[in-house]
Amino acid sequence: MTKRVFGFAGWSGVGKTTLIEQVIAHLAADGVRVALIKHAHHNFDIDHRGKDSHRHREAGAAEVMVSSGKRWAIMHELRGEPEMTLVEALERLSPCDLVLIEGYKRELLPKLEIWRSAIGKPMLFPHDEHIIALATDDPLPDGARNALASREPNFVRIGLANIAAIAELAMARAATL
Repeated sequence: MTKRVFGFAGWSGVGKTTLIEQVIAHLAADGVRVALIKHAHHNFDIDHRGKDSHRHREAGAAEVMVSSGKRWAIMHELRGEPEMTLVEALERLSPCDLVLIEGYKRELLPKLEIWRSAIGKPMLFPHDEHIIALATDDPLPDGARNALASREPNFVRIGLANIAAIAELAMARAATL
């Protein structure tokens, strides 16, 4: 099953989560069914030590499902198996109109870069042709201005507060995977 996907890129601390949260709320208010895949580069846990589900997982269960009247979640332990690819993750999602991706920065999918000069990190778009837009309110460094000029007219620059334009861009430029 194919899904329409659009990615978000940027350094840690730049505000990706907050921006994505606002985009999801905007799209959901318009009736768009949105899913999100966030790739973690480290060990993470959504379970809590001492809870039954955590104890069952620690005891060796390959999968643990927690289900209630409000939500359900499956925790799958890899136990030495390879990490799943983005396509494999997409296959596990329920049907939706759009999947937003945070992480998987090497994937060949259209992405919006969020950039703030205060973070002190270089821009990503000059080195990633799959970044098709830039969300920032900051003046661009000289080198970035030259890179931006070479990518226009298809490259888009959007203010960080323009959530409607970012949501519209994600819907319009999403790729099918």
